[in-house]
Amino acid sequence: MAYDHAETPSLTARLDADLRHADPVTILEAAIQAFGDRLALVSSFGAESAVLLHLVARLKPDMAVMFLDTGMLFGQTLDYRRSLTARLGLTGVKDLRPAFADLATADPDARLWQSDTDACCHVRKVLPLDRALAGYDAWITGRKRFHGGDRLSLPVVEAADHQVKFNPLANWGKAELDAYMAQHQLPAHPLVAQGFPSIGCWPCTQAVEDGKDVRAGRWAGSEKSECGIHVARAPGVVPNVGGDI
Repeated sequence: MAYDHAETPSLTARLDADLRHADPVTILEAAIQAFGDRLALVSSFGAESAVLLHLVARLKPDMAVMFLDTGMLFGQTLDYRRSLTARLGLTGVKDLRPAFADLATADPDARLWQSDTDACCHVRKVLPLDRALAGYDAWITGRKRFHGGDRLSLPVVEAADHQVKFNPLANWGKAELDAYMAQHQLPAHPLVAQGFPSIGCWPCTQAVEDGKDVRAGRWAGSEKSECGIHVARAPGVVPNVGGDI
């Protein structure tokens, strides 16, 4: 039966009430049961991504996994994406790249990050993901409350415009993540050992000193803390890159 987008607010509220204290496996099972193949996971294959990818691989290895290859990722991230995908047996990983036309219009010299990081993220992350998720009713993220900032009040289930968004690891802290990685002998992203607890594009990601916030190395020195993919937008609207972004 087709999903009625008008039900998103009520369904989201009911699911969050039922799952707000549930463990990640229970949350993922509920998401899969509710949406099946209309559910996708969005993963950066970053510092903590192996945990959620492993959980999904055990429950639904053919789930669509959206990986944003911005064209500015660390080489280590691309290698990690290939090796971890093969190791976990994930068969639905999709590489999302910025459209050539968008880059030609907004960032022909690949220097937009130097003048407007929001616009750069918009072209290289937001637009490709919006287009890819248009065919899905729900998606999964790896966000956690302990990352701070706007994530401190992160619900387990939330409305994302006309879609439902699941955050199965919202309740987990670093101790739970580390324990899961060790228990299942999951390989860490190679840059973690070099002081990168959160990893994005190379121009906007720095190593972090011990004791600093997990995301302190993302867009360091600016007020920016999110790339924009978790910012609400009007249903079905894909912004015009050539306009104000």
